[in-house]
Amino acid sequence: QVQLVESGGGLVQPGGSLRLSCVASGSFFSINAMGWYRQAPGKQRELVATITSGGSTNYADSVKGRFTISRDNAKNTVYLQMNSLKPEDTAVYYCNAEYTAWPRITFTSWGQGTQVTVSS
Repeated sequence: QVQLVESGGGLVQPGGSLRLSCVASGSFFSINAMGWYRQAPGKQRELVATITSGGSTNYADSVKGRFTISRDNAKNTVYLQMNSLKPEDTAVYYCNAEYTAWPRITFTSWGQGTQVTVSS
């Protein structure tokens, strides 16, 4: 079982920046893809960005050029640098990890979420 703990959310003005972090802990053989998703009030959860263990990234069109996902495999940590934030980026941001654990099965885990509010 992998536990994910997010941090770094908060209130920021439009045009500002925030950096989210997510640390994975627990018992596993390897962490494969990690990613960030978000859910705004009244909307479905949507993909923001993902990154593989090898560093390949994928972004939602709405955040391309503004957000950057990165990871530190040694620390089992994934980051989301968010720049030029817009009010429509307001949502609860969730960390996600796909990992392999005993007996060599792939699982998925979610964090508890961190609130990001973009408002003047």
